[in-house]
Amino acid sequence: QVQMVESGGGLVQAGGSLRLSCAASGLTFSMHTMGWFRQAPGKEREFVAASSWNGGSTYYADSMKGRFTISRDNAKNTIYLQMDSLRPEDTAVYYCAAVRGVGGGSELDDYDYWGQGTQVTVSS
Repeated sequence: QVQMVESGGGLVQAGGSLRLSCAASGLTFSMHTMGWFRQAPGKEREFVAASSWNGGSTYYADSMKGRFTISRDNAKNTIYLQMDSLRPEDTAVYYCAAVRGVGGGSELDDYDYWGQGTQVTVSS
């Protein structure tokens, strides 16, 4: 059974930083594209970033470029999202997602497995 558990969320002031983690089990982590999405209250879930199986290719939503960094440690079956220069509009529940192979992109339907999410709140 695949399990994905996010951690690292919390309350931070605008301009601050947070590092999210997502630990995966029950899958061959190194064979999966991994992604981060977020969902703010009253809004649809949106793409944040994605990483190829070895981290060699990374992709970001335009509003996150230069502020967020996705990385992975295949030895620890963990994906990370370093978030810097946070803004109040970054407030959302952040989810990690996984799909086997190279199919992961910026669409929700690209991914097969999802975590339960971790809350990030940025105060002004």
